[in-house]
Amino acid sequence: MTKLIALFMAMLALIQFIKPLGLPGLKRRQDAWKLAVAGVGLMFLFILLTAGFK
Repeated sequence: MTKLIALFMAMLALIQFIKPLGLPGLKRRQDAWKLAVAGVGLMFLFILLTAGFK
């Protein structure tokens, strides 16, 4: 599941770099790093939740 999240967030960052998404906080091409940070945080949260239930 974390690989899918990483792939999805990488695709969003690439799209943001090519043509900005226009969402609040994502108006410029340089804002692609925010998507990368969000993806890492989401993966970290998912790993913590999965490890907590085992």
